[in-house]
Amino acid sequence: KSEFLILYGRRRVGKTFLINQKFGEYFTFRMTALGNATLSQQLINFHTTMQTCAPHLVTDHVPDNWFSAFQLLIRLASEDKRPRKVIFFDELPWFDTYGSDFLQALEHFWNSWASLRSDVLLIGCGSAASWMINHLIHNRGGLHNRITERIQLHPFTLAETEAFMKAKGGVFDRYQLLEFYMALGGIPYYLENVQVNRSVAQNIDRMFFTPGAILNLEYGDLYRSLFTRAERHIAVVEALAQKSKGLSRKELLTAAGLPDGGSATVTLDELEQSGFIRRYFPFGKTKRDALFQLIDPYSLFYLTFVKDSKAEGKGAWLAQINSPRWRAWSGHAFEYICRYHIDPIKKHLGISGVYTEVSTWRSQRGENGAQIDLLINRNDRVINICEMKFSVKAFTITKDYADNLRNKISVFREETGTNKTLFLTMITTFGLKANNHSVQLVNDSLDMEALFL
Repeated sequence: KSEFLILYGRRRVGKTFLINQKFGEYFTFRMTALGNATLSQQLINFHTTMQTCAPHLVTDHVPDNWFSAFQLLIRLASEDKRPRKVIFFDELPWFDTYGSDFLQALEHFWNSWASLRSDVLLIGCGSAASWMINHLIHNRGGLHNRITERIQLHPFTLAETEAFMKAKGGVFDRYQLLEFYMALGGIPYYLENVQVNRSVAQNIDRMFFTPGAILNLEYGDLYRSLFTRAERHIAVVEALAQKSKGLSRKELLTAAGLPDGGSATVTLDELEQSGFIRRYFPFGKTKRDALFQLIDPYSLFYLTFVKDSKAEGKGAWLAQINSPRWRAWSGHAFEYICRYHIDPIKKHLGISGVYTEVSTWRSQRGENGAQIDLLINRNDRVINICEMKFSVKAFTITKDYADNLRNKISVFREETGTNKTLFLTMITTFGLKANNHSVQLVNDSLDMEALFL
């Protein structure tokens, strides 16, 4: 049967590369939309692409509309004698300009011709995840339930980042890879720009702190290329960057200076679907109590160290290490990485086959309150209370910290009323330094090696 595949994910995550690697020179037709272009410019783009693919089918006359353009595409695909006709539209949302009727023409192309055949693979790809989801997956018109396959392409995990760097000839150890990941995330385009014969600090200096640095200029383009009114999205991201634990909707809109209403909902949904923020529900709370949190490592690093910074040139990054700002950022970034790698953590805890719900918890007490940033609520009547600590050596549980942990566990049990067994799980970079406190309190201890599974 014919297939309609959509592939979506944030900018720079490798969507186009994946399709090109898979199908190589087997495309019947492949076209990339122009950013911020008019209908006439997009149609000229189509016409030029068609001239390259099948000059004998194209006159000098540019199609007047997308319906005419798709008729030319049908003629091209009908002539292709290969057993599979692969048709690829890259950056699909950019084609859908105001009044263009592109979506209606695409719908007609699929329903009246492609879906009636058994040899067409239509691929639509886009970075504007919200458009892909709302206009294609949740389409209520002629494309309703027409998508046969969908792939949301996620950033690399730490294990995939390690494999990628090895393929580039890198010899970085896992702590260095963790440092890269905390600044760049698992975005292939960013990691591709790492020079494997330079240290982590040298690479960060070059990519962020030199004049015209590639990731210094990326921040504004990142959001403006995805969202029509990007200033709203940037305001939300920058408000969340100030609060590592997250904000409620009301708190967030106040901090971002946005009015409450439908447009705010759209902005938050678009950022969430594109993988920049997450919406999560604290333990025991309802959807009304949802909190929003920035989860894009690159954006957090840029806003913490680069935006409005005077630091520049060689040594700019090393000069900031071990500062109070660096310590706050590293703790937040490490917590995000742990949450993103929850599956390896569960595997190391031996609970991969157990149904779990992952959440956070915040005490309601103003005084002697407590907060838990990662809870693994298990169906086998156990809750893992996870403490995530980033350090440059084995982590030591001091007497004060041990007292804090005991208070946290006690307050959690009292306020939630849970009768499940509570296991304290420490997740650190280099493991725990054994002492009486670690022996008495900690049920499971994982180091960064667990995250590379």
